[in-house]
Amino acid sequence: MTAAYRVSHLDALEAESIFIMREVVAEFERPVLLFSGGKDSIVMLRLAEKAFAPARIPFPVMHVDTGHNFPEVLAFRDARVDELGVQLIVASVPEALTSGLVREPADGMRNRIQTPVLLDAVEKYKFDALFGGARRDEEKARAKERVFSFRDEFGQWDPRNQRPELWSLYNARVHPGESIRVFPLSNWTELDIWHYIARERIGLPEIYFAHDREVVDRGGMLYAINEFLPLRPGEEPFVERVRYRTVGDASCTAAVKSDADTIAKVIDEVASTRITERGATRGDDKVSEAAMEDRKREGYF
Repeated sequence: MTAAYRVSHLDALEAESIFIMREVVAEFERPVLLFSGGKDSIVMLRLAEKAFAPARIPFPVMHVDTGHNFPEVLAFRDARVDELGVQLIVASVPEALTSGLVREPADGMRNRIQTPVLLDAVEKYKFDALFGGARRDEEKARAKERVFSFRDEFGQWDPRNQRPELWSLYNARVHPGESIRVFPLSNWTELDIWHYIARERIGLPEIYFAHDREVVDRGGMLYAINEFLPLRPGEEPFVERVRYRTVGDASCTAAVKSDADTIAKVIDEVASTRITERGATRGDDKVSEAAMEDRKREGYF
């Protein structure tokens, strides 16, 4: 009798991501994992932990810190890095503002000026492969990405210059100064992420779960009132029970109304939604129809 052998959907995704991470470590000299303390990068860090166990994760993690982060997320980031004993590199936008590398945007949203700071850190530390937590279901520009996404010597992305990845064979060749952005979660969905978090019992910052928060409604999006997002004339704040589907800057990331205060409830909520997490919560993606693609062409993650 031939024994039945089945691999679950999550096991298949996990195996693919671990294979990609091991391939990068085998092919590149100086990889780094972009880690913000958000759920996708938390899952990616867990995959890296499993990929190289019982040894330590063989590369550092880097956060491009805009200075506008939610304090709960920064606290989680630091605690998780200490727990794993990995090196944390912080590429600081506030320091870049002080040095004159970038200028403060008029609208106060610093996402766009993350790019020069990231590229400066890549050059400084000579990174040739950067793990990012982007998924193809998030946003139409990210749907164009390959798993190994080539960047030229200026750190820029050309969606028309993508390498074929037939049969999951990845082209890791780069010339000096060039790099690859690697997306191990490309084939995952938001729902997959939450199912994996549940299965692996992965901790998350509390803002991913429903809580009462003082917010303001701007164009149908609920932004938390904080030092980075003050009230405008005529605006009236109110308290709403909300949670965050994605974590970015406190100045441009909106919450959603929710009573989902457990992972199981979040899974039920995500399964029934028909709006992508970035489309529902990221004000920086609403600057134009091609806002994300424009940033990615410049070198954004």
